[in-house]
Amino acid sequence: MQDSAKYLIHADIRASGVVERSDVVGAIFGQTEGLLGDELDLRDLQESSKVGRIDVEIDSEAGRSYGTLTIASGLDRVETAVLAAALETIDRIGPCRAEFEVHDLEDVRAAKRQRVVDRATELLAEFEETSLSSRELVEEVRQNVRVADITEFEGVPAGPRVAESDAIVVVEGRADVLQLLKYGVKNAIAVEGTDVPDAVAELTRERTVTAFLDGDRGGDLILEELVQVGSIDYVAIAPAGRSVEDLSRGEVLSALREKILYDRVADASSPRDVLLEDEGPPDGRVDADGGTLARGASTDPTVPEDTDPDALAGHTEAVDGTGTVRLLDETFDALAEADAGETFAAIEDAETVPHAVVLDGELSQRVLDVAAQRGVRQIVADSEGEFVKRPTGVRVRTADEF
Repeated sequence: MQDSAKYLIHADIRASGVVERSDVVGAIFGQTEGLLGDELDLRDLQESSKVGRIDVEIDSEAGRSYGTLTIASGLDRVETAVLAAALETIDRIGPCRAEFEVHDLEDVRAAKRQRVVDRATELLAEFEETSLSSRELVEEVRQNVRVADITEFEGVPAGPRVAESDAIVVVEGRADVLQLLKYGVKNAIAVEGTDVPDAVAELTRERTVTAFLDGDRGGDLILEELVQVGSIDYVAIAPAGRSVEDLSRGEVLSALREKILYDRVADASSPRDVLLEDEGPPDGRVDADGGTLARGASTDPTVPEDTDPDALAGHTEAVDGTGTVRLLDETFDALAEADAGETFAAIEDAETVPHAVVLDGELSQRVLDVAAQRGVRQIVADSEGEFVKRPTGVRVRTADEF
């Protein structure tokens, strides 16, 4: 009966003399018989398993008895309450005066429901720990697609843009190419050791080349070989003792942003001995992801500091949520305003070169490149895209900084 019980009747028992369990049970059956009619007769209810056994715990002390009573009920709530009230009509146990007091009607199903809620909460927590968020799922698919894009160029592992890109990134092995693909760099090609393939050597003479090396002696040897058989424009270096294939996205992009001209390391025993300064590519040269810096654009490696935070903050707040871009002059007055999707054309076609750009949207590499070409000094955007090369003459900040 306990498994099918809906309610539990809990009552306290007090008797003026010494009584035992059998005396209590006998009093219950005897004094409730016929009290509630045939449908709620306690014996019949037990025989039909609508009421469970009567559990009694009784103790005697100083000539008086005290105890508790529990009855499991499969009846509905109203019938259970009637049965409980009937227990309180019992006034004798054997020859002793007695008193029954019901102190609780326990809903067994409520306790079960609480256990269900608690367990469901545990299961959900375990499930959420192993499940991917929408953003993580999209990123995983994106990375898988990028990895699937690996190709071969003249028999060596390469990204899908190596054949057509004006700029390439030379790395050591296939694993390095895969790692760069994961982070969106699709113009990498591997030399697969210190014996540089003829196809790679020839390619370096035709393209703008960044050698992206491991931070160990092996990277130094590969650079020496590349210089002897090909042509190198820039050198990017992984942190000391680290391999390119082990770097995180931030470390990869940081290393590529901080690439240095090969001329600065040509006479050094190791590129790692040279202070890594962020230098923009020379006029008309192509950066690591194909972006260009036009002749006449600023190549000053110092990020401009001339700014009016209050003015920029005001413009940032004004365009927030509007999906527009605002071009500003040196006094931070508005020159023009356009849809955010037209940012590239607005900067490229502006009659007066804007000093600053405030964009309600994501700043892409393409927009950053044209801004550098025109001589824009500052850009404030809602968010930043993935930059392989950040022109040093443009100060870039996000709206959150204001």
